Amino acid sequence: MRFKDVFSIIGPAMTGPSSSHTAGAVRLGRMARHWLGGVPEHAKMTLYGSFADTYKGHGTDLALLGGLLDYDTDDARIPDAEQWAEQAGMTFEFATSGLPAPHPNTVRFELQRGSEKRTLLGSSIGGGNINVQQLNEFRVNLTGEFPALILLHSDKPGMLGAVTSSLGAAGVNIAYMHVDRKGRDGEALTAIETDSAVPEQVITELQSLTHMYEVRNIDIRSKNRRQP
Repeated sequence: MRFKDVFSIIGPAMTGPSSSHTAGAVRLGRMARHWLGGVPEHAKMTLYGSFADTYKGHGTDLALLGGLLDYDTDDARIPDAEQWAEQAGMTFEFATSGLPAPHPNTVRFELQRGSEKRTLLGSSIGGGNINVQQLNEFRVNLTGEFPALILLHSDKPGMLGAVTSSLGAAGVNIAYMHVDRKGRDGEALTAIETDSAVPEQVITELQSLTHMYEVRNIDIRSKNRRQP
């Protein structure tokens, strides 16, 4: 079991009736937005299980939109997230599915921003905590409790060694790392959660590596919980 701190047990400050259906949904939306790299022009959210059954009554739809707008869990604008999303130029739709999902409170995002398209599958697992299981169909296991680096790269020898060497040289400790690939020598995704924020210089170094396609830095921690 991955460690949860006291904040995670008590739960976050939030707008809405349920930490699972609102606070967790906001954090999933923020993860999806940061994975895309900005506010989406169009967002389709497919809801599973309990999310599908009660999302309108519990405000899950507004929470997901608030997260896509990068609002924190206690942001007073969440009840009006539809209007704010429209002002931001976002079109959106909600769908429900009866197919099996990793958890009763699960959502799949399909996001588009210009030519960029991204998907994310994640669940709200209670107390405002989340678990992201897929990014663009690659398997991951992200909590949002730590800063995360998402690396898209070719599956070549030495890639992971170069990445971990850069992080170690900068004094950045790896809390979690998972690699998934489409096939030998094919496209791969490495997800790394770190104990502290990764310096911009290190991100630039990683982006310059041969066979590295993209480096995405995701940090959805509340500002009052962030450390250098």
